Amino acid sequence: MTKQRISDVLRSHGVCPTQQRVAVYEYLLTHRTHPTADTIYHALVQEFPSFSRTTVYNSAKALAKAGLIRVITIDAEEQRFDAGIENHGHFRCTHCNEVFDFPVSEESVTALSPASFEGNTWDVYVTGVCPHCQASL
Repeated sequence: MTKQRISDVLRSHGVCPTQQRVAVYEYLLTHRTHPTADTIYHALVQEFPSFSRTTVYNSAKALAKAGLIRVITIDAEEQRFDAGIENHGHFRCTHCNEVFDFPVSEESVTALSPASFEGNTWDVYVTGVCPHCQASL
């Protein structure tokens, strides 16, 4: 997606397309690895020396508020960010700390929800050991 297209998407969601927000959103769209703000900062600071970690957090907060990204709080010690806004689950490997997406059906979540409640978004988090780490243990 071009920077102009990203700017248009931000505007269409009520977000002022600052250089920082465009850069953070572009990074998240092209790096679907559930990065932390620190990871994003280190990736962008060479190209944008004026960026700070606070700039990244504030940009991500604006993108999340507009519904363009999801904030993943699978670990209380760190926030991660995901440009995949469709409902899905996240698995964090306790060995390598990577986070992986997995599908979650609406029916399975609805079956676990309290009767007469109507959900529209959900966060499903699972922790354990990924197949790669299992093979190396």
